[in-house]
Amino acid sequence: MKIIIYGSQYGTAKQYAEELSKKTYIKAVSYENIKSIDEYETIIYIGALYAGGVLGMAKTFKKMSDCENKKIIIATVGLADPMDSENTNNIKNGMKRQLSNEIYKKADIYHLRGGIDYSKLNFPHKTMMSLLYKKAKNLSEEKKTEVKAMIDTYNQKVNFVDFSALESIIIKI
Repeated sequence: MKIIIYGSQYGTAKQYAEELSKKTYIKAVSYENIKSIDEYETIIYIGALYAGGVLGMAKTFKKMSDCENKKIIIATVGLADPMDSENTNNIKNGMKRQLSNEIYKKADIYHLRGGIDYSKLNFPHKTMMSLLYKKAKNLSEEKKTEVKAMIDTYNQKVNFVDFSALESIIIKI
């Protein structure tokens, strides 16, 4: 059996999960509604990059007792350009802190581009983004790589969702 599990804060990870579900006929479920993942042979996790990690990913994979005979695919969804290797290296370093070494090494990892609508952020997230923006805009240019997309899109509505990027994941399923 196969499953798509997603962790979405404001909707773009969910959009990718639902589109992948339509294309593959694999059920998509929020990580909040998953009790166990041991019965699945293929686990596709699509998670929003949020507060230095992938939303819900650690909680989801802690529900797995053994990954030896599993196919694991993880796709992150964030503002940063997935074609920039410095961005993806930073994301992967964050993922290593959330996953066991065994699961991390076994996973096929992809990075998808999401979006943000600042008008829909709740108060704590708006405050957090404001503080992050103020700090980030004063960084030297070399240190801005990971936060450049956030600086460029601050207080705007942007959508970089590209469903064609799912094709490389579909091939692996």
